Amino acid sequence: MAKKKLRHCSFCGRTEDMGIQLLPSPIDDANICTDCIEMAAGVLQMDLDDNFSEQDATIARAKAASGSKAGKKAQNSGINKNIPKPVEIKQYLDQYIVGQDQAKKYLAVAVYNHYKRLAQPLEDNDVEIEKSNIIMVGPTGTGKTLIAKTIAKLLDVPFTIVDATVLTQAGYVGEDIESLLTRLLQVADYDVKAAEKGIVFIDEIDKIARKGDNPSITRDVGGEGVQQGLLKLLEGSVVNVPPQGGRKHPEQPMIAVDTKNILFICGGAFEGIEQAIAHRLNSSFVGFSTDQKTRRIQRDSFMSHVAPQDLRTFGLIPEIIGRLPVLTHLLPLDRNALRQILTEPKNAITRQYTKLFKMDGVELVWEDSALDYIVDKAIEFKLGARGLRSIVETIMMNTMFNMPSNPENKFVVTAELCQEQLDSAHFDANAV
Repeated sequence: MAKKKLRHCSFCGRTEDMGIQLLPSPIDDANICTDCIEMAAGVLQMDLDDNFSEQDATIARAKAASGSKAGKKAQNSGINKNIPKPVEIKQYLDQYIVGQDQAKKYLAVAVYNHYKRLAQPLEDNDVEIEKSNIIMVGPTGTGKTLIAKTIAKLLDVPFTIVDATVLTQAGYVGEDIESLLTRLLQVADYDVKAAEKGIVFIDEIDKIARKGDNPSITRDVGGEGVQQGLLKLLEGSVVNVPPQGGRKHPEQPMIAVDTKNILFICGGAFEGIEQAIAHRLNSSFVGFSTDQKTRRIQRDSFMSHVAPQDLRTFGLIPEIIGRLPVLTHLLPLDRNALRQILTEPKNAITRQYTKLFKMDGVELVWEDSALDYIVDKAIEFKLGARGLRSIVETIMMNTMFNMPSNPENKFVVTAELCQEQLDSAHFDANAV
């Protein structure tokens, strides 16, 4: 009787009687042992590791640390060819923001031109179109943040808001300037391509103004130093960003982000800039031929005459002003604008509370006298649009506490109720 032929590994030659496990192949007499399989897998992994860049590994670790999932909806990393026209952008803004027509026009044009620039074919590079970064000047509560947020919602691009007051010069306590891009990466689910076409809104830009014109032996850690650091971000350069934010250290892995196509929108109240504007305007209105209309400019309209030289007088360095070519202003909200904000926008404050009560099966009715009272209080304390929410919240607090347990299905907000609730909450004393 013929002896049975032992199978062997076609790679290492060992036979099955040596205690190895063989996996057969469809090809006759071709087998591979588990040891050779493991060795081949190791070789392939080494090749993959060579092609797997350090940045890819850093992004993967950052996603894992932040809890990102592969199935999470990612932002659009491409540029929509059907970019909304400036008129369409303004019409969309009008649904959410009352007034500020000039600011909305400026931003609509700047954003439209920016994304047209990104949609420009690569081969069409005879004329390089530069970025149109924007700076908005206006009192608090006039809609600077809301305008930027609403535009980002319309364009469906990664958008983040950062506060300039926490930024400090490299090497000091606080956040490094590059860390503001970390938030944009997090919003884009660490999709670098998507983040590089996003929008960053830098709020409180006026708080990093230079503290004074006189040179000092002490460094302006949170002022001019931060402005100098922002220059490379605004103009466009490849920046190494810490994936989890915070301070940078030499051995920390970084993610390279190109800011050339990121649109930066800056906003600030610039409290006191009216004095610089008034000084500049009035210096030219001298002489016997000056009429009364041009000689006396109303204080409320000073902001409409803001110019780059006023920002320099306030404390922004010329280099950063040059990298924010689109300058627009937002005027203080008058009584009619505040009254409209209460009721007209899609996300109006009164509509929000009406919806909250409707979810409990209660019809909420606002009397005109109550709305007028709320507006008068906001004007009295100069709280702007943000103040409307705090006033309404104070008025409705007790009602929202009791109404879900109340069998009534209708509630009317009157001026008497508003006054009673504000007095009981000592709102006048707290607002001073």
